[in-house]
Amino acid sequence: MRAFEFQACLNRDDTLKVPEEVAAEVQQEQPVRVILIVPDSDEDRGWERLTAEQFLQGYPDSDAVYDDLPAR
Repeated sequence: MRAFEFQACLNRDDTLKVPEEVAAEVQQEQPVRVILIVPDSDEDRGWERLTAEQFLQGYPDSDAVYDDLPAR
């Protein structure tokens, strides 16, 4: 089983748009399992942002060269 992660917003017609690069990896009419993870509150987003900032502080500036590598 493969997993794809992307961010999306629920559309007014209660649908989600799958990014083209993800859709290209899935066959038409192929059953998929969808899991929605929704933040409980603005406080959760603040903790997520703080965690990411603290995590990235552990890396030296010389590691920034890897930030621009294309995803595989």
